[in-house]
Amino acid sequence: MSFRNGLDSLLRPEDSVLVLIDHQPFQLANLNSHVPQVVVNNVAALTKTAKAFRVPTIITSVIADRGELIFPQITDVFPDEKVIDRTTLNTWEDKKVVDIVKATGRKQLVIAGLYTEICVAMPVIHALGDGWDVTVITDACGGVSLEAHEVAIQRMIAAGANVMTWLALASEWLRDHARTEHTAEFVEVLKEHAAGSGIAFLWEQQLLNTPVETLQSSGF
Repeated sequence: MSFRNGLDSLLRPEDSVLVLIDHQPFQLANLNSHVPQVVVNNVAALTKTAKAFRVPTIITSVIADRGELIFPQITDVFPDEKVIDRTTLNTWEDKKVVDIVKATGRKQLVIAGLYTEICVAMPVIHALGDGWDVTVITDACGGVSLEAHEVAIQRMIAAGANVMTWLALASEWLRDHARTEHTAEFVEVLKEHAAGSGIAFLWEQQLLNTPVETLQSSGF
């Protein structure tokens, strides 16, 4: 097994393309590895992070006439993005999706979807075999059971996939606090979706905006 290490192994927004797979209401009916609300929150955060860092995002559904439309928390972020509907369980067997990804000219493929063990694992393993650098955002995925989710992650790692969470990805795309061009949008994502981190940031801003004499009179 080859190790993923070195600077070039870290993800860069200018080299990344995000594919979101089957985040549809009917998938939540048998989502048992996570609380559904958590997955919806995390994929919304992931989508907004991709927009903040100008990462091309492909949204795909499966049999939408039966499975309903993609979560509005995703489509509202990219209202002009056409959702690609498929019949294939393996997204990487859908030529339309693959052609759009290839047209970006990017090789760092970032994937999240439902369910982890089916519609995420298959395209990840397929794309790895085609030579892509694939990262799975595990907390924006979910399976029909915790075991199904975790075994799928193990299977993808064994096939050569990189795995991380949405906030880790966002931090890797940011990489340097001196990169201020995305700061305002990124901070909004933190405030809305990162729970403790976002609230801590708001508290920090409160402290920074507090006059020095007020702190002194409080005994600081």
